[in-house]
Amino acid sequence: MNAPIRATDLVGASISLPIEGMTCASCVGRVERALKAVPGVETASVNLATERASVITQAGVARADLVKAVEGAGYSVLEKVPVSAPLQLSIEGMTCASCVGRVERALRDVPGVADAIVNLATEKATVRGSADAAELIAAIEAVGYEARLHTQVTTGIQESVADDQTARKEAERRGLSRDVTLAAVLTAPVFVLEMGAHLIPGAHDLIVATIGMQWSWYIQFALTTIVLFVPGIRFYDKGLPALWRLTPDMNSLVAVGTLAAYGYSLVATFAPGLLPAGTINVYYEAAAVIVTLVLLGRLLEARAKGRTSEAIKRLVGLQARTARVRRNGQVADLPIERVVAGDVIEVRPGERIPVDGEVVEGDSFVDESMITGEPMPVAKATGAGVVGGTVNQTGAFAFRVTAVGGDTVLSRIIRMVEEAQGSKLPIQALVDRVTMWFVPVVMALAALTFAAWLAFGPSPALSFALVNAVAVLIIACPCAMGLATPTSIMVGTGRGAELGVLFRKGEALQALKDARVVALDKTGTLTAGKPALTDMELREGFERADVLALLAAIETRSEHPVARALVDAAEAESLAQPAVSRFEAVPGLGVKALAGDRPVEIGADRYMAELGHDVAVFAEVAGRLADEGKSPLYAAIDGRLAAILAVADPIKETTPAAIRALHDLGLKVAMITGDHARTARAIAARLGIDEVVAEVMPDGKVEAVRRLKVQHGRLAFVGDGINDAPALAEADIGLAIGTGTDIAIEAADVVLMSGSLLGVPNAIALSKATIGNIRQNLFWAFVYNAALIPVAAGVLYPAFGLLLSPIFAAGAMALSSVFVLGNALRLRRFKAAH
Repeated sequence: MNAPIRATDLVGASISLPIEGMTCASCVGRVERALKAVPGVETASVNLATERASVITQAGVARADLVKAVEGAGYSVLEKVPVSAPLQLSIEGMTCASCVGRVERALRDVPGVADAIVNLATEKATVRGSADAAELIAAIEAVGYEARLHTQVTTGIQESVADDQTARKEAERRGLSRDVTLAAVLTAPVFVLEMGAHLIPGAHDLIVATIGMQWSWYIQFALTTIVLFVPGIRFYDKGLPALWRLTPDMNSLVAVGTLAAYGYSLVATFAPGLLPAGTINVYYEAAAVIVTLVLLGRLLEARAKGRTSEAIKRLVGLQARTARVRRNGQVADLPIERVVAGDVIEVRPGERIPVDGEVVEGDSFVDESMITGEPMPVAKATGAGVVGGTVNQTGAFAFRVTAVGGDTVLSRIIRMVEEAQGSKLPIQALVDRVTMWFVPVVMALAALTFAAWLAFGPSPALSFALVNAVAVLIIACPCAMGLATPTSIMVGTGRGAELGVLFRKGEALQALKDARVVALDKTGTLTAGKPALTDMELREGFERADVLALLAAIETRSEHPVARALVDAAEAESLAQPAVSRFEAVPGLGVKALAGDRPVEIGADRYMAELGHDVAVFAEVAGRLADEGKSPLYAAIDGRLAAILAVADPIKETTPAAIRALHDLGLKVAMITGDHARTARAIAARLGIDEVVAEVMPDGKVEAVRRLKVQHGRLAFVGDGINDAPALAEADIGLAIGTGTDIAIEAADVVLMSGSLLGVPNAIALSKATIGNIRQNLFWAFVYNAALIPVAAGVLYPAFGLLLSPIFAAGAMALSSVFVLGNALRLRRFKAAH
């Protein structure tokens, strides 16, 4: 057993910070730079869509230091950390409930701990809050127990997690909705008073004749002041401090632009003598409409971003709140948090299975579609595994709990999806480099625009300079750039989870689309991984049921895989098997025995020849079996040749369709197997596989993968066994069949939760669709800014007399973000191959 890690031994930790106040890609870059500047921080990755920073630190880096760095950059960290990111500590030395209480009190006394739950059966503590792991370990040691950092989990399972996050987001949306409504109501009369006087014939004369133009300006001033400094105050609270720190962001652009228009209008209203003749105009409507439209864009973004994480929400919603547990001879409904490994849980028809386990009594069919993406219910009987979150359908059964909390399959799925959604793809590096300088450059361009119009513009030059400079500031807000990549990743990986395709690493989402060849392990991947009786031809005078019952009875005495296949076939047909006596295994040839009182021999053609049976009558069938890569066996009953049969690892039903789908994607398909070359070639010919690497020992798979990479380019390897783990790691992208071993899954970049090979083309097609979606978003975001900044600056005015109003600039800026989010949400309609 590993020695426990003490507080002084802690090497490093992964810390997740929920961040408020980020609005664009510049914010992301600024927060990342601030975090990386903290001594001891190894890496820092910030995701705008999830509003979260993931930081890997060395020993001694406290969460408080990271929070201070973020706040120093002008943003805030939620002190109440969402429960989706708890720490798990393994504790040694607890013996009773009082120990549990003592440890819980010690943990809750640590500053920053929001909640601590200790489980005596699992000897683990789950701690939520902002406290550092080293502080928690020290607190446990201080009360006499030993502790070590078990793992940092992101289960997302507890309903309180979803409730807390959903409530915070909903409160944010309600606040935005309220502010948009207020701003719109107050802005409408400002817009009518000012723009109506210019656009509607007679409106100007009507205003002059009734309230007068000066009082019109006073009314506009009052209403605009409320708009800017009540619903719009967020822009100045965030943007101006960022400007003072010389780290301007999107809020700074809005703040400077609107304050410029507002300030100029104030002078024109209350001190017109300070302005040159001919430049006395007000732009209250521009400032008010800009704030209103940007707020509307924020509201639409918030609603759309809420939809990007719906896959995670649905997975979280699969967790049952209670379980019907048998304890001490009684059955009681207990909260899911009190269920421990080893408990026996009863499940009735129509109920959701609360945690993972193994059926101990009863049988039923279970809908596992939300975990595997496969629509057909799965039969469950004694010994079968069940997964928490799936739905029991027809029968009632009981199962013994094998995993709870963060160790369940559903927890692992959510953790994988969250980690993939929070990752940063290589394609994002370009965005980061551009946005690092984008806002300062835009402000410089706005200043240059102002100076150019002031120096060379027509009269009134000051008015033209102000309007065009404000338009440049507003049109260039880089919201769309910051949302382009993470929103597509969130929706794409979430849709993948719904289809049973889990991207364990975000980088795999980008790398998979470039695969040129898919190499497949045979056993358990192309095939079921379990030998089965595939062929049986009988001579005249023999009945299938009688022959199979006799053969199965004898093979119950054998340990050979072929024997197991015959026994399974007989049991599947509910055949009664006679008693067996005088069983004898003939080494290298076959077996013989008495089944009831009938002599039976089973073996290869050589064995039949020794017994004097002529197998030539089955020559045609034997040839066909050989062409299919199957080795025929023969059976003699009562001294007569009775049947030819073949046992093989059957091809999965979905495999041919999966191979066709891979070819449709333009990919080469290779098979790597330890089987005899003839058998491998026969299977490849049936399936249309392009290349075969046969008779490969487990350690030779890695070399085969390397050779295929050299020949064809980027390679994806699909496997399921322990011996596939090195090849999965060696491949450019490793895909593990989720029904395989944990070792293979841990070595893979992508996990296919069902046993269906159709998950492979689905994963590749989803990768192509997601990266294509990201490129569309980035193209829109970059081209939009590149095209419209010069238009806002006025480059079309000399030739065409066209200028871009700041109001239209604000509308276009808001729509750009909404377009990017809407485009990302199209991935929710991605269709799986069938």
